[in-house]
Amino acid sequence: MLNKILKETFGYKDFRLSQKEIIDAALSGKDVLGIMPTGGGKSLCYQVPALALPGLTIVVSPLISLMQDQVLTLKDLGVAAEYLNSSLPIAQRRDIEEKLVNKELKILYVAPEGLLNSSFLNTLKNIEVSLVAIDEAHCVSQWGHEFRPQYTKLPQLRQHINNCSWMALTATADKKTQQDICKQLELKQPKLFVSGFDRPNIKYMIYDKKNEIKQLDEFIKNNHENQTGIVYCLSRKKVERITDQLQGLGYNAVSYHAGLPAKLRAENQHRFTYEENIIVVATIAFGMGIDRPDVRFVAHLDMPKSIESYYQETGRAGRDGAPADAWMVYGLSDIVRLASMLEMTEASEAYKKIARQKLDAMLGLCEALKCRRQVLLEYFNENYPEPCGYCDVCTEPQETWDATEDVQKLLSTIYRTGQRFGPTHIIDVLRGSRNEKLVNLGHDSLSVHGIGKEYSKSQWNAILRQVLVKGLIRIKDWEFNILSLTEDCRSVLTGKTKVYLKPFKKNQKVIKKSKKTFDTDIDQELFEKLRVLRKSIADEYKVPPYIVFNDKTLQDMCYIKPENKDQMLLVHGVGESKWEKYGELFLKEIHQ
Repeated sequence: MLNKILKETFGYKDFRLSQKEIIDAALSGKDVLGIMPTGGGKSLCYQVPALALPGLTIVVSPLISLMQDQVLTLKDLGVAAEYLNSSLPIAQRRDIEEKLVNKELKILYVAPEGLLNSSFLNTLKNIEVSLVAIDEAHCVSQWGHEFRPQYTKLPQLRQHINNCSWMALTATADKKTQQDICKQLELKQPKLFVSGFDRPNIKYMIYDKKNEIKQLDEFIKNNHENQTGIVYCLSRKKVERITDQLQGLGYNAVSYHAGLPAKLRAENQHRFTYEENIIVVATIAFGMGIDRPDVRFVAHLDMPKSIESYYQETGRAGRDGAPADAWMVYGLSDIVRLASMLEMTEASEAYKKIARQKLDAMLGLCEALKCRRQVLLEYFNENYPEPCGYCDVCTEPQETWDATEDVQKLLSTIYRTGQRFGPTHIIDVLRGSRNEKLVNLGHDSLSVHGIGKEYSKSQWNAILRQVLVKGLIRIKDWEFNILSLTEDCRSVLTGKTKVYLKPFKKNQKVIKKSKKTFDTDIDQELFEKLRVLRKSIADEYKVPPYIVFNDKTLQDMCYIKPENKDQMLLVHGVGESKWEKYGELFLKEIHQ
């Protein structure tokens, strides 16, 4: 029965990763915690059992945009689904509640804030609830990177509904976060399924920040011209600046951040949903729950605060399984800014300590000399035995250089200045600056003054970052980013231990994605014609193009070139409902 639902409703031949095991556990009445990579098909884990079970499935979702996307998709597939949240007019809300009472719905999406209000709970009294699914479950955890207090009240729902299975799903949760999710949601002897964190279709690339807009422009032109992408920046001001610069370069770019007027923010979200070949420049306010499958790249112009955040944000690329890029430029200033922002928060010292460790791990990924995918997966306790051959470290191998003498200069300067200053001052001393602060402190007369003038500020920044990762120095005071030496540096200063670092890159080389890993040799002329047809159908039905068919489905049509219904149903993502709506139109286009 499950395979029939999977194929006829959703158009897929086989379950992926742990989908089948998670669904079987839920159908047997067990509580479940499922950890699956972004784009790994988490939504099917509750959508398939919702159609197999007799009653209602409630899905707790944190974002209005996610609810809207998923309900739109389900309705297009012929599934009775609705959502309830604060954005709905009263009349529409009453219509949905009437459908609930009349048992006309199979799936209902609800925001955590609205789940426990008395009106909703009264409506649920006479309704059989077969499954409760909590999407983006890391939001419940005090250690999760998107902590949301409303999620902690969800267990109260158990007092108002019959005894049914609870399912918690997320893409990013280390062991501590997994334990906290189970505790906060009061899951009963939950079955844990960890499907792995690897996204093999994503190419990870991380470079030193030189001229960020020039680097971004080169990256997009060389790899993703006329494609959809997301560019993340740390501040609202930078989002607007980068948007203006991209528009000036001829890109179809829009801004998204929490400070925009609500109307403009909604308009830009709508454009991202419905337009093709669009770039959204955003803070992290944009993204969680993004369901668009054809995002071909995610670019970061500032370093994220943790590997969890990086994984979550880059995971919004290539959800359709086709090749996609996760590209980032970063600098020492990113680390300083993130550390300062952390110290200015009113969070507890215990939280800050963990946040600092996460920031250190993120820096370690950026400065890694081995396969990015291996470092990323090791962080999530997953073994990846061989280099992936697909990230920048693998495709652009670097020879290390003996930097022992220069590292000794850096360490000596930190020591001679009393271990009381941050990176900017230390580099000024090394380069022989005679600025007012340095002269007033008498640091222009130190023996280390000017011993590193052969390197630029950015080159010393690159050395300092790597020395920080190697644990030879540490940030003693995170509020003022004061550097100090560690015990490990002693053997370097005495010459017993040599230090090898990554070389400086004078010109950032952008490598086009390898075609060895993914076969993209399809009939491009046909693919473009199918895209045009898809857009015209989407406009007619007033839905986003990917709701009709995603890029992977169109590519599969180009491979198979179906000639009849039976062959069309072999295409990835084409089930009976999609065939009835759109099948003949696409067959005709392929035939022509």
